[in-house]
Amino acid sequence: MADDPRSTSGVTLDGTLGEAGEFGLIAELVKIFEGSVDGDEHVLVGPGDDAAVLRIKHGHVVVSTDLMVEGRHFRRDWASASDVGHRAAAQNLSDINAMGGTARHLTIGLAAPADLPVEWALDFARGFAEECKSVGATVVGGDITRADEIVIAVTVIGQCTQSPVLRSGAEAGDVLALVGRQGWAAGGLAVLGRGFRSPRALVEAYRRPEPPYAAGRQAAEAGATSLIDVSDGLLAEARHLAEASGVAIDVRRGAFEIPEPLTAVGAALGADPMQFILGGGDDHALLATFPDVASVPTGWQVVGEVLEGSGVTVDGLAYDGPTGWTHF
Repeated sequence: MADDPRSTSGVTLDGTLGEAGEFGLIAELVKIFEGSVDGDEHVLVGPGDDAAVLRIKHGHVVVSTDLMVEGRHFRRDWASASDVGHRAAAQNLSDINAMGGTARHLTIGLAAPADLPVEWALDFARGFAEECKSVGATVVGGDITRADEIVIAVTVIGQCTQSPVLRSGAEAGDVLALVGRQGWAAGGLAVLGRGFRSPRALVEAYRRPEPPYAAGRQAAEAGATSLIDVSDGLLAEARHLAEASGVAIDVRRGAFEIPEPLTAVGAALGADPMQFILGGGDDHALLATFPDVASVPTGWQVVGEVLEGSGVTVDGLAYDGPTGWTHF
């Protein structure tokens, strides 16, 4: 007798979402996520009810929501379902990191076509759960519905044991510092957009970012005056800090070493590899300001300074290259 492709809940795992049905798929997703909350003392009610019930013992609650839309934020021919799950979790976990906090719990909404394979949805969920597990966060609920394309909506709830670090605290005289990979995902996206799959290191960086999850709290404890994650582009995020704080920021090109894979892609595409660093997003590095060089934590790199005035410059001059991703 051949192996039965059905799950214990009766869902045919090699079928489509339309064949599995809403509640069959939910049953399978709950199996993936409910194990992650076992032993989590902050979860009183997890996946499977009308709402999750959480508790916090001390500190501040921080909350963020993000969306991913197929064809705009990801393509199934560029990344596996598991990769998309890792990316969806990472971009949300990074938002809590950028407040100096620690992500604790997430809810996830999935809209998808009826002909989407069940296994794609389950692999996505496994990748999402794995990324959450890497920071000790758990999935406590969500929803699914039918749509013409895949849309993923995630809400993350975190905790700050100290005051959250906002975008608005930078002051003239502060230094600007960065931690984490920067420009790698942008290089990978450029490669994929040309129909190539190498350098593999850049393609994998786009498919599965590696945010510096421990660095947000590290920056907060070191006295960071402002903090943001680089999701859309380094210069774009620097502008957010400058505008929120009412200051000017100057970024120094010479502070960056261009890694060999970016040099190779720049040469192949006839592009300045520095544009990937200055205008690239999706690596989810952290950008912060600190009162002085001495207060910058180990592992961070000083890449600029905060000045009186407004706007963002590069080496003291206006920058006419791409500064980051825009949604409209």
